Amino acid sequence: MKASELREKSIAELQQELQELKNELFKLRFQHATNQLDNPMKLKSVKRDIARVKTVIREKELGIKR
Repeated sequence: MKASELREKSIAELQQELQELKNELFKLRFQHATNQLDNPMKLKSVKRDIARVKTVIREKELGIKR
C-alpha cells in the first residue's frame, strides 16, 4: 500500500481502511500468541500500513496538499 494511493481516497474510505487494518492486526496478534503465525513480518507490515493511513487522515484534516 502506497501513500499516494491512500491520498486519492476520501476520509470515510480511509477510516474504513483503518478499521480493517486494525482488525487484521488483532487477528495476527492472536495467531502470533498461539504460535500459528507463519510470517511474523506481516505484523510489522500491517503496523506500518496503519501508520500510513493515520498520517494521510491527519494530512487531510489539516488541509496539507502533497
